[in-house]
Amino acid sequence: MPEDLMTTILDGKMISGQIKSELKIQIEAFARAQGRKPALATLLVGDNPASHTYVANKIKACQEIGMESIHQPMPATSTVPEIVALIRKLNADPKVDGILLQLPLPGNVDSTPALEAIDPGKDADGLHPYNLGQLFEYKSWDEMASGKSPLSCTPHGVIQVLLRSKIEVAGKHVAVLGRSKLVGKPVAMMLQALDATVTMCHSRTKNLDAVCREADILVAAIGRAKFVKASMVKDRAVVIDVGINRDEAGKLCGDVDFEAVKDKTSAITPVPGGVGPMTIAMLLFNTLQLAKKRVKK
Repeated sequence: MPEDLMTTILDGKMISGQIKSELKIQIEAFARAQGRKPALATLLVGDNPASHTYVANKIKACQEIGMESIHQPMPATSTVPEIVALIRKLNADPKVDGILLQLPLPGNVDSTPALEAIDPGKDADGLHPYNLGQLFEYKSWDEMASGKSPLSCTPHGVIQVLLRSKIEVAGKHVAVLGRSKLVGKPVAMMLQALDATVTMCHSRTKNLDAVCREADILVAAIGRAKFVKASMVKDRAVVIDVGINRDEAGKLCGDVDFEAVKDKTSAITPVPGGVGPMTIAMLLFNTLQLAKKRVKK
């Protein structure tokens, strides 16, 4: 590839570091003004090793930027009513600004009643139905990003990677591969707020390769290791890989076949080190925004 067409590797770790540095300064100012730090409560049910790692990383990130971390472990045998009871206790605790319920619950128990029990004003993950529904109300990105309601962390992380990497979104054709409420649907709403034209793709999309190949920006969030091949990517497209999977060798990989695809792109996120670190940064961002909003009330 000629030097002027080199692929940019979008460094989510670096961008998340920038965001955390900004948050640290704002948290110090908040603590001086309010006499307390913003606080994030993490609720972990059971002993899933991956969930333990994710929560430990969130607690560590809180410590790095001076945010209070309140960890609430619960045994794997906890019932949904018991989880809801603890959530309601955290809702009522004036020291708690944000609540995160680590998913999935043991045995893949339906988490909907527990997520719905979280006060929308303390929903650090932005996954409460009320906050997801708010995405339909906002008419522009400025309104969406104003802090009126928390934005889902991973989709917002995708948007911040694009914005902070100075990648033009307005007027571009974006294909979103995956239609989950965790990533696909909310990121599509956010991209439309930035004036992109969005095509939602999924397992039933006809001529999927051809549809993806038309996109200026491809967001892969389908949950299948190395699913996106070079044949699915337009020359000089931007590729954002949201997936976290294990390949045949047990190595961490994304939804994109990175080695096969990267030289075809103008910019691409790696796995690990792409969208993953952004999710935690946006969780911290949401918690601070929620704390500020509670003070105003």
